[in-house]
Amino acid sequence: MHVLVDYPDADAEHSILRIVREEQRAKQQHTAATPCLVSQADIFAARQEVLDLHMAPVVENYIVQLVMATRNSKEIDPELADWLEYGASPRGTIALDICARSHAYLQGKDFVSPDDVQAVAFDALRHRLVLSFEAEAAGITPDQVIERLLSRVATA
Repeated sequence: MHVLVDYPDADAEHSILRIVREEQRAKQQHTAATPCLVSQADIFAARQEVLDLHMAPVVENYIVQLVMATRNSKEIDPELADWLEYGASPRGTIALDICARSHAYLQGKDFVSPDDVQAVAFDALRHRLVLSFEAEAAGITPDQVIERLLSRVATA
């Protein structure tokens, strides 16, 4: 997954410095306190819960169709096809699946919806697409390609 994070502004930098200083002061004052740790068993249990979340066949099909559209999009959008030199590999499908499941889990849901897939699509696919020379020359970004994909591929 590739997440775009910009630099904070000056006010945020000052806040970061204050927060870190206070954390360090508190840490030095409470060195005898034991940190709250997450056990390996808790992590494995959470991973299993993520994998056990219900995903309807239509949502799984939506994930597959999104990835397939990155490889052969002429049928749904000829201009989109011109923007893509190479689409996402099967790892893109796997990433969308596990990231959508994780997103649903973190939202406290017990099922995966198309909204979960859409929420993670940019971060899961952005670095997996190779844009054509023409797309890059026209200033098209991977995010624009994914946005167009999401608008063209039906959710159900």
